[in-house]
Amino acid sequence: MLSLISTLGGLLASGLPSLLNFFQDRADKKQELELARMQTEREMQLAREGFIAQQKVEEIRTDQIAMQSEAQMQNAALDHDKKIMERASQWVVNLNGIVRPSVTFIFVIELVLINFALTYWFMQSGTVTSVEDMIRAADVVFSSDEMGMLGAICGYWFGSRGWNKK
Repeated sequence: MLSLISTLGGLLASGLPSLLNFFQDRADKKQELELARMQTEREMQLAREGFIAQQKVEEIRTDQIAMQSEAQMQNAALDHDKKIMERASQWVVNLNGIVRPSVTFIFVIELVLINFALTYWFMQSGTVTSVEDMIRAADVVFSSDEMGMLGAICGYWFGSRGWNKK
């Protein structure tokens, strides 16, 4: 009898958190519904008074100011670089122009060489004997971190810079 009561008590105790979560979820949904209703009423009242259009105008104006200040900062940085490069020797100017592309090429070449070396090692070591082994090896060779870095480099060089041109 005691084991039956303790088993029943254990079952009820294990279900207690779920029961409490049910009531908590119900209360949360009721509160969210009330907040949504109040927000809708407020937006309707503001719309009647014409504040929604004014809010959108202010958002657009804020975005324009942010874009202008970003453009001014970029132009100031470019002007600063031009002034420095006017006084620098030609080899410094040339070196400055190839630093970022060189680092990118070095990284991509290193990435390709490491991947070929790992693939060759997996094939020669005998650890890859089936398609499943090759898939596991490919997860090592082409890791998500590595693909993230390569994606960031390609996105920088071929993506965002094209969008910023006027």
